[in-house]
Amino acid sequence: MHEREIHFQNRREAGRKLGEKIKKENFENPLILALPRGGVPVASEVSQMLGVGLDVIIARKIGAPGHPEFGIGAISEESTTLFNPGAEYQFDLEGPEVKSIISEEEEELRRRLTHYRRGRKLPSLAKRTVILIDDGLATGATAAVAGKFLRTKSPLRLILAVPVCPQDINPRIREIFDEIICLKSPPNFRAVGLWYDDFTQVEDEEVLGILERKNPQEMNPNP
Repeated sequence: MHEREIHFQNRREAGRKLGEKIKKENFENPLILALPRGGVPVASEVSQMLGVGLDVIIARKIGAPGHPEFGIGAISEESTTLFNPGAEYQFDLEGPEVKSIISEEEEELRRRLTHYRRGRKLPSLAKRTVILIDDGLATGATAAVAGKFLRTKSPLRLILAVPVCPQDINPRIREIFDEIICLKSPPNFRAVGLWYDDFTQVEDEEVLGILERKNPQEMNPNP
């Protein structure tokens, strides 16, 4: 397959294509949860296609000291930290540099919880098929920590759905989720953004706009 054939124009096109595949699965009582910020426009298209609700689950990548784009782990809404296998051999996970990075990510996580959910708790996940969506899967650390958190909420099934991911998905991801839906798994995968023609950073305003359209009463409880 020619490399250009597996590019997505943007996140919304990827979401529409992902939605088409998910719709064919006929999942029981589905709920869409997105990882912000990039996963939200993808998930918005999926939720519209399925005619179901959309909310966000907050998790933050822990970047390597000096190389923040390289994820060595992630942190969940309940401040549970999960490191990638082997990270302890490359970095001092108990050292001041990593602890400082974790502290910064915890602060940003709390900010996003306040900003995006405005005090709202997650809806009940019991007896629901929870579909976690992001714009792509790289190391999988953020999806893994989010998945472990969601498991504590006793969903009927837990699905991870992304437009693009590497062929060699971290085995830990497969252990956490009941099913992984991925449209494209290129053999020369290097970074999620390389498989989009437009991978412009998603800003807070776009996330909030989508959530307000999907959950107007929850986002604006006192109009």
